[in-house]
Amino acid sequence: MFVNLRSFFQLPARRGLATLALLALLGGCQVAAPRLTPPRTARVPVAFATATATASADSAGIGQLSWRRFFADSALVALIDTAVQANPDLLIAMQRVEVARAGVLVARGALLPSVSAVATGGFDRFADYAALGQTSTNDGRELPNGVPNFFLGLSSAWEIDLWGKLRSRREAAFARLLGSEQGRRLVQTALVAQVASLYYELLTYDNQLVVLGKNGALQERAVEIVKLQKKGGRATELAVQQFAAQLLRTRSLEVEADQRIAATENALNRLLGRYPQPIRRGRPLTAQVVPAAVAAGLPSAMLLRRPDVQQAELELVATRADVAAARAAFLPSLTLASYLGVNAYSPALLLPTPSSLTLGLLAGLTAPVLNRSLVKASYGRARAQQQAAYLGYQKAVQTGFEEVTTNLRGLDNYRRVADLRQQEVAALTRAVNVSNTLYRASYANYLEVVTAQRSVLDAELSLTAARREQFLLLTDLYRALGGGWSM
Repeated sequence: MFVNLRSFFQLPARRGLATLALLALLGGCQVAAPRLTPPRTARVPVAFATATATASADSAGIGQLSWRRFFADSALVALIDTAVQANPDLLIAMQRVEVARAGVLVARGALLPSVSAVATGGFDRFADYAALGQTSTNDGRELPNGVPNFFLGLSSAWEIDLWGKLRSRREAAFARLLGSEQGRRLVQTALVAQVASLYYELLTYDNQLVVLGKNGALQERAVEIVKLQKKGGRATELAVQQFAAQLLRTRSLEVEADQRIAATENALNRLLGRYPQPIRRGRPLTAQVVPAAVAAGLPSAMLLRRPDVQQAELELVATRADVAAARAAFLPSLTLASYLGVNAYSPALLLPTPSSLTLGLLAGLTAPVLNRSLVKASYGRARAQQQAAYLGYQKAVQTGFEEVTTNLRGLDNYRRVADLRQQEVAALTRAVNVSNTLYRASYANYLEVVTAQRSVLDAELSLTAARREQFLLLTDLYRALGGGWSM
């Protein structure tokens, strides 16, 4: 519905019609009652629920460290630096920020009047009984029924934001711009953690090759010895085959570790935005140091640094503004329109002024009256999105607490696991030496020697896996505390 205020209120014959139109207009402007966001279901803990000795309650947690300071390995820092510059997912996230920035400009521009240059030409012939149609010029010259009409000038339209609808849309667009920046940070934190995790996986497989190579060399020596003992009648062919089978198993594990190294290097190169090539390593896994104590900081600091929590909160702000804009859509919209230019029925008469000069100003009110299902559906959708955003925010907060507490407990537990497995390796290494001595003195059989060798190999591989798990948990804790997006 569009109301020309000048025609309604300056013409007495139409005052009754104007009154009826305005009553219908205002009658259709009933605004839906707002739906309040439900209260929090549970209070946010003031400290992380963990009893580990490695967790520190210091307010400055490791999440506040830049990844250049947190990771001490220079080779890993170089890999992360390359990934941050060239990773395709991170570049896509940066373009999403630009899209959101353009959305802010669009929402901001809706608050300002639009001015357009207009050049039109047309031809009209009215019916004999038509109510519209000009038959003479202002100076009294008769016009035939069917003449061209030309206009050259400027036109303007401006919607006055009476109820804050456009301002709410601008607020929502700005919140989503900030949310897209948090989304970019979220991608970066995940990227930094992925690169670090794959790097420690690579060091793990390198260490597995070292362990397998060392045990393979010892097993080759054992095969040579048992062959010599067979020639001297002190061993049987069964013993030779058992030692040879043990050596073949170790060699097969070496091939598997080599394949895992190739796959991990390729995955790392993909994250770095480049084609497969060798990855430069820094210190080996056994030389990497896990901090004796990890400062987790306060939960409030974690919530302020985690990009997913901040993004969920900004989305909640944006959906709240969407609801306000959807409610304001039930109310009348005031639009001002104007034009200024030259108008004539002949192109030759456009330039002579002021005879061809024309201007106009129009004010109109529009509001849904009969079919309001579209406005109601938009409001219902905005309200549902607000509730979904609220639940998403709650989920992000709970996920953050879950990840931090799990990784803190895991760091403490796997520190103990690594210590115990180190002791296991030492004990089994002594058992191998003892079994070899007893075998040469004929106090132990070959099966005891083979079992001891296999046990120490499995224990060394398990120790390597425990060390890897420590670094993976530390990296994931750093990400869970909101670390990785600041350089």
